[in-house]
Amino acid sequence: MSSKYLILYLAAGTLALFLVIYQLITTNPALNLGRIALNSVISIFFYYLAFKTYHEKKDKELM
Repeated sequence: MSSKYLILYLAAGTLALFLVIYQLITTNPALNLGRIALNSVISIFFYYLAFKTYHEKKDKELM
C-alpha cells in the first residue's frame, strides 16, 4: 500500500471516531446501536489501513 495516504486514513478514522462519540453523547437515552457499531467498524477499518500503510516492508531494509 502506498504511504502517501497515511494522513488521509488517519483523518478519516479520527473523524469517524468523533462521529461515534458525538452520537453517544447526543442520543444518550435512546442509543442507536446499529449506527454506532457501523461507525465504529468504519473507524477501526481506517485505522487499520493507516497501520498497514505505515508498516510497509521495503526491500532496501532487508539488505
